[in-house]
Amino acid sequence: MNFTMDIERYRMVIQRYVQILTIRYDIKREYLTLGIPILVALSILSVAVLTGHTFVTDEASIGGAVNDETAAKQAAYEALVAEMEAAEAAERGEVVAVEEEKTEPLPEDDKPKDDLDHIMVFAILVAIIPYSLDSYFQKKLLQKREVAFSELMYKLSELMRGGIDPVKGFINLSKTNLGVITSNAQDAASSMVLGKSFEESMHRMSDSMNSRLVARYIDVLVQAAYTGGNVADLLFRTSEDMRSVIAIQKEKESNLKQYIVIFYLAQGIIVMLTYILSTSLLPLIQGVGMEMLGGVGLSDIDFERGFFHMIILNALFGGLIIGQITEGEIKHGFKHSAVLITLSYVACVTLLLPAGVGGSYVVDVISGDGQEVLGGIPLQKPIVFNVTDMEGNPVPDTFVKMSISPDGMITSSMTEDDGTVAVTPIPGSNDGTYIVTALAGESTGTATIIVKGGDD
Repeated sequence: MNFTMDIERYRMVIQRYVQILTIRYDIKREYLTLGIPILVALSILSVAVLTGHTFVTDEASIGGAVNDETAAKQAAYEALVAEMEAAEAAERGEVVAVEEEKTEPLPEDDKPKDDLDHIMVFAILVAIIPYSLDSYFQKKLLQKREVAFSELMYKLSELMRGGIDPVKGFINLSKTNLGVITSNAQDAASSMVLGKSFEESMHRMSDSMNSRLVARYIDVLVQAAYTGGNVADLLFRTSEDMRSVIAIQKEKESNLKQYIVIFYLAQGIIVMLTYILSTSLLPLIQGVGMEMLGGVGLSDIDFERGFFHMIILNALFGGLIIGQITEGEIKHGFKHSAVLITLSYVACVTLLLPAGVGGSYVVDVISGDGQEVLGGIPLQKPIVFNVTDMEGNPVPDTFVKMSISPDGMITSSMTEDDGTVAVTPIPGSNDGTYIVTALAGESTGTATIIVKGGDD
């Protein structure tokens, strides 16, 4: 018993200090629901930047591709030299042991942390979700208060029909259960008992309820109480009018819900279109080796990352537009932005981008490497890559992005049930070593093609 009393006493003390701070420093709900989450989101971004997390830049992508290509050419050259030495040794009757070069994996601390765009999505969600939830529940509470106030006006009109004046009738009603506005009505009634005027007490109640609709009808109630006449009938008609306005607002919101569905479907269509572009059209265009103005090759542009940024921004601003159109205020669109961003992010990391950081697969070439062909014609044998997870298990139905450099044509594909993917590229017409790169997640595998006798 004493323990319960102590808890109640501490709760009342804390509530009193919170009220004092709120009145003295004019603390608003937005300071807690929006200001603090924004500070937390900025702190998350700051820590991420300080710990080495960065965006994926075109320079880094191009530099990585150039390094991979150079390393692959060097490996192909060393393998060719080793084969020539082995052939010469065989002619002399000697046996030369060929040592396989083992490449050590890059230490985890030295891997590039290019996932800042993922962290930024999480930071945006941290910043807007508390405010969006608070706005949603505050709106629901406001709607309940407006309905309860219309019932209060109806009950007050019935009391006034019995000959009770507005002040006494309001005080008597405050002692009953008025739903979500019980505390507001009790505060106004207490103010009347302490000698405050009916007008001042009702306006205080209006301010505490924070409803423009309630404020408008409270003005009508106050004016009716002071002018006299058939106030009971006036209050009855006013309560009926307020109920009609509330019903019209609900019907309006119900009719506008179709636009919410349209915006959500549009966001889904954008995600699916970008997925089709990334898996079908863009790999074909990039494989051709076309160049844009400035000499930048299409294969060097990270279209998937650009699509990812576009989709997330469209989800953010699309949600705000939904709030403005359907509910008349942008702040009510944050909940739609949070939902759209979450769904779009899951779709993007599933379809367009790798969800994790670092290599999540192992990509090896199992056949078709090192073929010598004429330039400008398809390979006689396909190049087959094998994609496995870190435990060596095959990874089926996984998208593998293919590219060939310095030029040529190639098509991306999905892995088979055994984790393999076969590709038949068409190298360019110039003589030299061509590098075929298979990208699964953030892991790559390479194969070489040697073109001889092509057109210069």
